[in-house]
Amino acid sequence: MINLRHMNLDDLTVFKKWLYTPHVAKWYHDPQDWINEVEKQDSDFNWIYHFIVENDGTPIGFCQYYACKDSDELWEGYTALGGSYSIDYMIGETDYLRKGFGKKIVGDLTNRIMLHNDAKRIVVQPEPENKASCGLLLSCGFALDTEKEVYVKPLI
Repeated sequence: MINLRHMNLDDLTVFKKWLYTPHVAKWYHDPQDWINEVEKQDSDFNWIYHFIVENDGTPIGFCQYYACKDSDELWEGYTALGGSYSIDYMIGETDYLRKGFGKKIVGDLTNRIMLHNDAKRIVVQPEPENKASCGLLLSCGFALDTEKEVYVKPLI
């Protein structure tokens, strides 16, 4: 069973380890940017909801979500529509890869976003070469907007 708990500064050690693990580093470029975000989650980045993913109390990954309007990303026009949220996720521990945890993480993030009154959709743009993430999103009910190369899941 997984649990998403609020990430705190005590989690930075394991988070840094994950960012430099080859299967994560391949997709999470500029690890220092991610570290800075977490270090400033109570100030400059307080609009992002950061979580540590635990399986039976053991930290196995990281995830986050945010309202697109609060970021400086345009999301191929989806931000302007209003009600758009985005997510990021990773399984940091290699022993937990390809065991269905990603689907549970995306499902939990989706449920949390749906609690926001303005939530209309989730938009995600993994690198096209990240076949695992692209397949995961499709299995979680996202559709690829091929024109904009963005995965979208309507919430209404």
